[in-house]
Amino acid sequence: MWHNSILETIGNTPLIRLNRVTAGCPCTVLAKVEYFNPGLSVKDRIGLSMIEAAEQAGDLKPGGTIVEGTSGNTGTGLALVSIAKGYRCIFTTTDKQSQEKVDVLRAMGAEVLVCPTNVAPDDPRSYYSVARRLADEIPGAVYLNQYDNPANAQAHYESTGPELWEQTERKITHFIATAGTGGTISGTSRYLKERNPDIKVIGVDTYGSVYHKYFFTREFDESEIYPYVTEGAGEDILAENMDFDGLDDYTRATDKETMLMTRRLAREEGLFVGQTCGLAVAGTLKWIDANRESLSEKDLIVVLFPDSGFRYLSKTYSDAWMRNNGFLEERPELRAAQIGVRSALRSVGPEETLGHAVDMMVEGGVSQIPVLDGDNVVGSLTENDILTRLVRNPGARDQLVGENMGPPLPVVGPETPLEGLTRHLSTPPGAVLVRHDSAWQIITKSDVIEALSQQTTSKA
Repeated sequence: MWHNSILETIGNTPLIRLNRVTAGCPCTVLAKVEYFNPGLSVKDRIGLSMIEAAEQAGDLKPGGTIVEGTSGNTGTGLALVSIAKGYRCIFTTTDKQSQEKVDVLRAMGAEVLVCPTNVAPDDPRSYYSVARRLADEIPGAVYLNQYDNPANAQAHYESTGPELWEQTERKITHFIATAGTGGTISGTSRYLKERNPDIKVIGVDTYGSVYHKYFFTREFDESEIYPYVTEGAGEDILAENMDFDGLDDYTRATDKETMLMTRRLAREEGLFVGQTCGLAVAGTLKWIDANRESLSEKDLIVVLFPDSGFRYLSKTYSDAWMRNNGFLEERPELRAAQIGVRSALRSVGPEETLGHAVDMMVEGGVSQIPVLDGDNVVGSLTENDILTRLVRNPGARDQLVGENMGPPLPVVGPETPLEGLTRHLSTPPGAVLVRHDSAWQIITKSDVIEALSQQTTSKA
């Protein structure tokens, strides 16, 4: 059996139970993993739906141009549908989106304009405004406007909702999702509540977005709006697709909670997912903690995971980016002088016997020893090398060190950082010499492990 085009592979994504990150939860938590879509995100569903709606309305004709403002995933969904149908794509996005998202769109043949993030939605420089202007200026172009286009929510009413109902054998009790355009949570909620009005739908927002407060107060509070780094969730506008009346509760999580949970999902669940997935789970766990007394093992919570981690390699999965944004705890950089014990170095000369070197290593309890000729490092001996020689020739004890030594140990300065040390230690013989003004120091892998352990213990 085969598919006639990539479009036939959209949807029917799996439900996967969460185990480790939800340990201690009183109920079952399942993830609806949308990176199994061909474009690696939930937005493939609305890409097909919105284009087909525009075709049926007569707005999009053969050879036409699709214009859309996107944080990346909707653009990918639209691009793959456009490839199959023969449309040109122009996308606007913001400068806070990962470079991977922009690169994917361009790789799929789309034109991408990057606009500033920190401007008002009605500013002519915003990615909303630029998309509208381009659609007005380009003959045969249509602006799909995922925020207000009813085909967005309808896609989830017709696909995501029914899938959850059938996959859980009608046992779903809670649906939790993040919201940007509002289409996913609103369309899915409408379908599920038509089947069972008792199903609870909970939104997850990020700090800096207006949705959380608006849900509880119906007040659009501009003071709630401030920059945040989580991509694809929250808004500084009220999208028409966002049906707050279809939700039962709202929670939120910080950027840091989001990023750390995203990494945990990869490490602990094997789910290499994007930022909004971490946001969704961080919010879910908060909501469960706040409502623990009303939950039981009969409850079945489904959390929607919008996309893949491959779009965030330079961000969430980059230690440097995480540290620069304050999401990873800063740890003082260890230097060579801070590792191991600086004392009189045990060494041998090339004219001494191998037996003398063996006795010195046994007495000192060391597995490597440098060979010094005056102040110069000329070679090294390791217990493995010596053992091999003695097994082959018991009389080798009387041979000279210079006839049996291996290459000299690497020599570094006392300010050499940990990264430089580990690069040397990763190859035989697994030891490094540190040259101080008046003394030598030898560092092994076990010395580094001990230093890192002490650093972690003292911080705790």
